Amino acid sequence: MSSEENTLNMPAAKQGRVVTPGQATLGRALLGQYNVINALILRETRTRFGKHQLGYAWAILEPASIILTFVIMFAVAKRGRAGDMDTFGFLATGIVPYLLFTKTTTQVSQAINGNKGLLFYPQVKPLDVVLARIALEFCTYAAVFLFLMAVNVLFRQELVVSDPLLVVVGFSLASLLGAGLGLVFMGLGQLSNVTERTRGPLMRPFFWVSGLFFTAHSLPDHYRDLVLYNPVIHTVELVRAGWYSTQSNQYTDIPYVILWILGLGFVGLTLETITRRKIEVT
Repeated sequence: MSSEENTLNMPAAKQGRVVTPGQATLGRALLGQYNVINALILRETRTRFGKHQLGYAWAILEPASIILTFVIMFAVAKRGRAGDMDTFGFLATGIVPYLLFTKTTTQVSQAINGNKGLLFYPQVKPLDVVLARIALEFCTYAAVFLFLMAVNVLFRQELVVSDPLLVVVGFSLASLLGAGLGLVFMGLGQLSNVTERTRGPLMRPFFWVSGLFFTAHSLPDHYRDLVLYNPVIHTVELVRAGWYSTQSNQYTDIPYVILWILGLGFVGLTLETITRRKIEVT
């Protein structure tokens, strides 16, 4: 064994690097936090999918049924394809990112009320539950999207992904946008019970103005300008542009969506800080 290999295999202290007590404490804290979040993800998975006979397949069947319903409606209405995009793929690239946004919002907003028993443990903090739910929703809908698009590829015998990075960016922004809005609803929910009842009606319009059934390019200028105030449509357009080379992303504005995420995150975390004492007492 060479002297270089001996040096690499030596402990940090023998290589001249000293691990300070502060670094060791930080490392243990990060490892402990990771273990807590990992355990919460496993618990959330069993709670959400373990009680159904279909199990994890339900996560696939729900968006698939929505997509197929609108595929049939498009066929009955004799609506043509959007450019060179097939109807199933066009709807999937809109509906799945939208569901990721809405489901993340819902799960994060209910994170405290659904896990109050766990918060008695000193290792578990409200934000740990939030992070676990965000990670679970992202992984779930990313897997669902890949499965549905793989089935579509097998059916059509054609696979051309324009820019995978854009797809990842679109999904990530949709997830973070839902997390930020969910944090706001979670904080407001600790202040008033009315929040839970109003969340549904407030979220419902997003279904029709987030580009699930149209593209920004297909709209008249005056309608497009209004719709683009909605940050969700930017995430949908990114996913579509990343999957289909014929889909333009000229109207997407990533910094605009990031500003929404930062703003919602700031408000949500502020509300969580304000209501933290109330959560601990409850």
